[in-house]
Amino acid sequence: MAVAHRWDLTPTAAVALQRELAHAVDASRPLPVRQECLVAGLDVSHARFSRHLTAGVCVLHYPTWRLVEQQTWQGEAGFPYIPGLLSFREAPALLAAIARLSCQPDLFVVDGQGLAHPRRLGLACHLGLWLGRPIFGCAKSLLVGRPDRLAERRGATAPLRDRGEIVGMAVRTRRGVKPVYVSPGHLIDLPSAVAWSLALAPRWRLTEPIRQAHDLVNRTRRAS
Repeated sequence: MAVAHRWDLTPTAAVALQRELAHAVDASRPLPVRQECLVAGLDVSHARFSRHLTAGVCVLHYPTWRLVEQQTWQGEAGFPYIPGLLSFREAPALLAAIARLSCQPDLFVVDGQGLAHPRRLGLACHLGLWLGRPIFGCAKSLLVGRPDRLAERRGATAPLRDRGEIVGMAVRTRRGVKPVYVSPGHLIDLPSAVAWSLALAPRWRLTEPIRQAHDLVNRTRRAS
């Protein structure tokens, strides 16, 4: 069941809520790569030091990569930038963009963390609890943990460990290119999230839904 709560919290209250919500995250469900489905990529863009956010969602048909729908939302962030509390800044904007969709994606992937978070409630987890839909994070950089040594070939993986727990996986989506850091958000397990990250990145380092969402929000922000 999806959850809902107020967003206008103090940082202390936000940390406490993260600890509480982390217990509701379900990262145990297998979600095999399907022959076809709708996958939504999510991203947020903002100018440096600006509170103005541009959130976007691109829904693609997998495996044809046909763009089914895209939506954006622009407005002021209601929460400051605080490491570890990014979801309180970006999730409301992303949820507003998602609410404008006329289609229902089968899977969401966001440029951010899932379980690979100090309190096991990254942006992907937080969004997943609100949406009640499968989602995972595919981040360009680490927030917590260190991966084991990673081979250079496409498809190579290395567990991402934090305080003795495997919270994600470093995944090489292109040979010789920096990995992405994959972690479950909600209603999907880690092996499935890794399989989907590779299926959704046939050519580039980033998954195609995130890559298109990234282009969308940056174009929209520059045009506004």
